[in-house]
Amino acid sequence: MRNLWNHYRYLILRRVTQIGLLFLYFGANAWGWTLIQGNLSSSIILGIIPMSDPYAALQMLAAGAVLSVDLLIGVGVVTIFYLLFGGRAFCSWVCPINMITDAANGLRKVIGINRVQGIKQPASRKIRYWVLALSLIISAIMGVAAFEFVSPISMVHRGIVFGLGFGWAAMLIIFLFDLFVLKNGWCGHICPLGGFYSLLGKFSLIRVQHYEENCTLCMKCKDVCPEHQVLYMIGKESLPVLSGECTNCARCIEVCDDDALGFSVRNMAKNKKTGE
Repeated sequence: MRNLWNHYRYLILRRVTQIGLLFLYFGANAWGWTLIQGNLSSSIILGIIPMSDPYAALQMLAAGAVLSVDLLIGVGVVTIFYLLFGGRAFCSWVCPINMITDAANGLRKVIGINRVQGIKQPASRKIRYWVLALSLIISAIMGVAAFEFVSPISMVHRGIVFGLGFGWAAMLIIFLFDLFVLKNGWCGHICPLGGFYSLLGKFSLIRVQHYEENCTLCMKCKDVCPEHQVLYMIGKESLPVLSGECTNCARCIEVCDDDALGFSVRNMAKNKKTGE
């Protein structure tokens, strides 16, 4: 039982966080709870602390909107949080789409699609940055927050909290796309929100650290990592994962039996390891 916990502890904590947040949002809508109200684009904690999606605010600015003080404070709160804990921690710890794409990837392994198609993907992971830029351009041209109108993240979240509607369709399309078309297709290649948080994540303090002297090159970490390119240092040298594309999901840490990976604070891993 202990080994099972060690192997899945972060995955379990992520699911508890994701489902727990959805339940709290649902409770606010259904029963009037005030712990956290709103949605993933704009929320308020205990009726006092605002939280606002910086990417949504950026689209609103591009569209020519004047942002309120509360919205700007909310953007600041969220930005500071993800500067500390890693921008794409949103993708693996908060976003409900992550549960869908993880399920699709798990099924790919079970039915052997990964082995048939091989490791190399037919699409660039840079697509998400082009979609990010395009969403801002369209927002500026049309005068609306473009991605917010078509975002499957918002559709699924609103659907679960307020009643599914088109949320079912969004969930099914992403699941089938990731299952049959492209591994980690939505989160790893297309989602502009993930692209935005990747840019923010480059400056975050909490990083995954690789300790080369402990590594036996089993490559389990790369097998489970949704952004395996960020682990380029495996088998080469001891380095932190500084790429903003790392989701801080910690699956690599869980599956490593060599204690060669772990969380550390940026620029403090050496001192922690050597005791200096």
